[in-house]
Amino acid sequence: FAGKLAGEMDIISGVETGSLPLPAPSKAAMACGLRFGARGTHSSRTMMLAELSALLSALPATATRADYAKAIAEDNLLGKPTTATRILTNQRLGELYGLDPGLPLFRVLRRVWAVDEPGRPLIALLASLARDPLLRAASTYILPLAEGEELVRTSFLAVLRAAVGERMNDSILDKVARNTASSWTQSGHLHGRVRKVRCRAQPTPGAVAFALWLGAVEGKAGEDLTTTLWAAALDRPPHRLLDLTLQASRLGLVKARIGGGVTAIDVSALDPGPGGI
Repeated sequence: FAGKLAGEMDIISGVETGSLPLPAPSKAAMACGLRFGARGTHSSRTMMLAELSALLSALPATATRADYAKAIAEDNLLGKPTTATRILTNQRLGELYGLDPGLPLFRVLRRVWAVDEPGRPLIALLASLARDPLLRAASTYILPLAEGEELVRTSFLAVLRAAVGERMNDSILDKVARNTASSWTQSGHLHGRVRKVRCRAQPTPGAVAFALWLGAVEGKAGEDLTTTLWAAALDRPPHRLLDLTLQASRLGLVKARIGGGVTAIDVSALDPGPGGI
């Protein structure tokens, strides 16, 4: 986990870059909606939280991928100035979130989104983290920062360069740095406009349930669900995540039995549809 317990206080503490457990490509993960590879949406956009919020507020959970495309590109629900921008916005939101009820990840996103309004920024971050390898690369720098520590641009760029190699020129890599830093700000992990400083995100039961589901997609179970990248993004040590898991259980998002040396967590109720885990 990206943080550790110091005394009895939950604090963020720096960890070595590269120690975060990034998910490995697998057929199961890709079938659920995770994306892998050398490219990512953050080379040109942030996680587009405002656009996603407007879209999900306007369309029902039963909407199809074609419905989302029509709302964005034809009906101009998001108020973009040109047809080209509308088409590109539809493409980028699709890359980040799927916007397809055929994808388990998007079904789960809509489920937790509907019941956990305060958690929506972190829920969106988790989905984009699952869908964009560039945002995952940025996590290896952002999440280990200690609370109150400033983002150092040269160090951040070096971490990103190590992740992408020579596939991007310096100009594109600079965009990736700006866009990913903006997304981590939207999610509550950073604050500040020019000077970005690490702060703690505020996890909620819906975001925790989503992170546990993503961990289960990786094949994790029990307490191991608190040792994933998704859990690290919640900015709480494992014992606090288990407390929040019990809250998610009371909301009917997951089933959990924690105590007496037993940690049993069942996330299957989050996605009862086709392809659910």
